Amino acid sequence: MLLIQKWDDQSPLPHYVQLYETIKQEIASGQLAVGSRLPSIRKLADLLAISTTPVELAYQQLIAEGFIESKPKRGYYVQQLPEPYMRLGEEKPETNAANKDHLLWGERRYRYDFHLSKNDFRSFPFRTWSRLLQQALHPDAKELLFYGDPQGELGLRQEIARYLYHFRGVKCLPEQIVVGAEQHLLLSFLGQILKPYASGIGVENPGYPLVSSTFRQRGYDVVPIDLEEDGLSVEELYKHDVQLAHVSPSHQYPRGMMLPIAKRLQLLEWTKKVNGFVIEDDYDGEFRYQGRPIPSLQGLLPDSRVIYLGGFSQSLAPALCINYMVLPAILLDDFRRFYWETLFEQSSSPIHQQTLRLFMQEGYWERHVRKMRNIYRKKHDRLVASIQTHFQERGQIIGKGAGFHLLLQVDSPKSEAVLLQEARDAGIRIASSAYTWSPPIERKEFILGFGGIEIDDIEPGIARLHQVWFS
Repeated sequence: MLLIQKWDDQSPLPHYVQLYETIKQEIASGQLAVGSRLPSIRKLADLLAISTTPVELAYQQLIAEGFIESKPKRGYYVQQLPEPYMRLGEEKPETNAANKDHLLWGERRYRYDFHLSKNDFRSFPFRTWSRLLQQALHPDAKELLFYGDPQGELGLRQEIARYLYHFRGVKCLPEQIVVGAEQHLLLSFLGQILKPYASGIGVENPGYPLVSSTFRQRGYDVVPIDLEEDGLSVEELYKHDVQLAHVSPSHQYPRGMMLPIAKRLQLLEWTKKVNGFVIEDDYDGEFRYQGRPIPSLQGLLPDSRVIYLGGFSQSLAPALCINYMVLPAILLDDFRRFYWETLFEQSSSPIHQQTLRLFMQEGYWERHVRKMRNIYRKKHDRLVASIQTHFQERGQIIGKGAGFHLLLQVDSPKSEAVLLQEARDAGIRIASSAYTWSPPIERKEFILGFGGIEIDDIEPGIARLHQVWFS
C-alpha cells in the first residue's frame, strides 16, 4: 500500500476521510488485490503515527460500503467489487489513439445507447436560443464578459423564483437562490455552510453516489438509510445521529418511487425535532407521465428547513452549466459569510444565464418543457411496451411513470458482469444499478435511459438485448 506517500497532515480533511479515500482508491485500482489482508487497526495507526480512532472509523466505512470485510480473529480483507466500482481507481491514461477506449470520457459509440442521463438534443430550440444569445450578447452588455454576481444573475434568479412558485410549488425570493455550474459545486457549498448545524447526513440507499461522496469528503458521517415501498424510511432516520437528510421525493433515484404526503410531513417534522435540514433533489420533477407533476416538499409548510436543488441539465442541456439551489432564509447569512471568507466567483456563464433569462421571460421555457414532456412520454411508453413484449416473465420493470430512465431487473443465471459484457459486445449501452447501493450490491438490475436514444431504436435495442442474453 502507498498510504504513507498519500498521507497529508496539512489537509483540511479529517484523518479518517483521507484514510478511507486512500484505501478505496488502492482497492479500486487493483493495488490491493481481492483477498488481500489489511494491517490491523493498531498496526496501521502506529505506522501513520495517529490514534486508532480514525483508522477504525475508516475501516468501518469501508466495511459498510462493501470494500472490505472483517473476519473474526483473522483481520480485514479486500472484497470483490461489482461494476462500475472496478473503474474507480483507473489511472489517468495518456491521451493517444491507442488509449481512447479507456479515457474518462470515452469516444465509443453504441448502436443502441440507453445512456442514463442523455437528453433528446434533436429537440433543442437551436434557432430560438441563437437569436436570444445574440440579443443578450450585444456591445453594450460588456459586463456579461466578467464573472458576474457570485450568487447568479439577478434577472435569472427572478425568473427561476417565478417558475418554481407556479410550476413546482416552491416558495422563495430571488435572494434565496444560488446559481452554480453543476450539482457537485452546490453540494460542496452546502457541505461548508452546514457544518455549524450538522456532523452527519442520512442518504437514500440506494441513491445518488455524488451526494454521499461529496459530503464524506467534507468530513461528514454519511449514513445510508434504507428505502421502503414508498421511499425513505423516516423511522430509520430517527435512529441515527444525523441532522441532514438527502431525498429525491418526486422521483427517487434510481428506483422511481414517489414520497407520499404523509411521509413528507413526517420528514418536515423530523427537521424540527433534530433542528436539522432536508436537501430536496428535484432533478427531474417536471417530467411525470402519469397524472400531474408532484409539488415540491419545500413548499408544503412556511419557513420549512428544506434546501431545494434543481437545474436545467436534464430539461434543457447539460452544456449550459446552469443549476441552482434554494436556501431557507435561516441559511442566507451563513452563505454570505461563506462567500466573504472564500471570495469565490460565479461558476456559471453570465452569458448563458442572460440567454436563459430571456428564454424564460418570453415564455419559451414553459413551452419547451411541455414539448419535451410529450416526447419523453412517448419514449417511456415505447420502452415499457418493448420490455414487456420481449422479456415477459424474464424481466421486471421498476420505476415507471416519470424521469428519464427505468430499472430492468433480469431473471438470468448469468452473472451481472457477464450480462454487462454481452450487452457491450452487442453495441448496447446500459448501466448496472450496483453503484447506487451502499455497500454495492449486484441485483441484476440495469438502468435504461430513454432520453437520448431515438424512439425508433428503442424496440430493436430491447429485442437485441433479450437476444444476446437469452438466446
